[in-house]
Amino acid sequence: MKVSGFTIIRNGEKFDYPFIESIRSVLPLCNEMIVAVGNSEDSTLEMVEKIGSPKIKIIQTVWDDNLREGGRVLAVETDKAKAAISDDTDWAIYIQGDEVLHEKDYTEIRKAMEHNLPETNIDGLLFDHLNFYGSFDYIADSRKWSYKQIRIIRNNPAITSFRDAISFMKNGKRLRVKKVNAAVYHYGWVRRPDAMQQKLETFNKMWHDDDWMEENFEKVDQFDYTNIDSLSLFTGTHPEVMQERIRRMNWKFSFDPTKGIRLNPRLRFLNWLEKRFGIEIGKFKTYRIIK
Repeated sequence: MKVSGFTIIRNGEKFDYPFIESIRSVLPLCNEMIVAVGNSEDSTLEMVEKIGSPKIKIIQTVWDDNLREGGRVLAVETDKAKAAISDDTDWAIYIQGDEVLHEKDYTEIRKAMEHNLPETNIDGLLFDHLNFYGSFDYIADSRKWSYKQIRIIRNNPAITSFRDAISFMKNGKRLRVKKVNAAVYHYGWVRRPDAMQQKLETFNKMWHDDDWMEENFEKVDQFDYTNIDSLSLFTGTHPEVMQERIRRMNWKFSFDPTKGIRLNPRLRFLNWLEKRFGIEIGKFKTYRIIK
């Protein structure tokens, strides 16, 4: 069984992405790791090169900044990285630059890939997605944040990145997936408040034109992390590759649930249904779980 990893990154240092930790977390599971480094204004390329793993294959790309509808440029770049994996690859592990795998899940992930390899009707493997928010101590746990994600796909040209690289589709249809007893740790909402604000401004430009940005995007220096509806304390452990970054955290964040965003009764009920019974109503999914 041959496994390839693939990811994209641009301006990872500038926007304080844990992209080095992300790459390092996938390396033990794969035979090769494709890293598509976009045209950056910082030392992103040099930082990837310094990882020094013979498994890493870097491709340099140029992002089309004119693709400003629905974050489509992210899917285009993801497909570039996927196209660079070896032809004899069986499974491809996709990881975003702010996501990390936990070493405690490696055994389950390997087992799932090996077990489902001969099951040719299975297109991918589905992971839980833990969205850390504000600090490494809190998880955003409302239904808005609790989507599961496809992070391993079969090496099939018909499987391509969907929308803003949030997921994958196969010839425009949902993937048939198996659920893995593992999680992806997403740290996209845990970074310095100034870097978070810069990142949001840059990424909003991938979705909206200049007029929309001028009218709707607030120009401030620091991101306000208190603008959230529901958080829960994280009681588990973080991946080993994240420990140094966690020790370097230089801002404070705490959550007062009485001052969070107040949801309307319908959303509160839907949140309760999902948390209590796992019932997901009205969520768009790019997959169908096969038991």
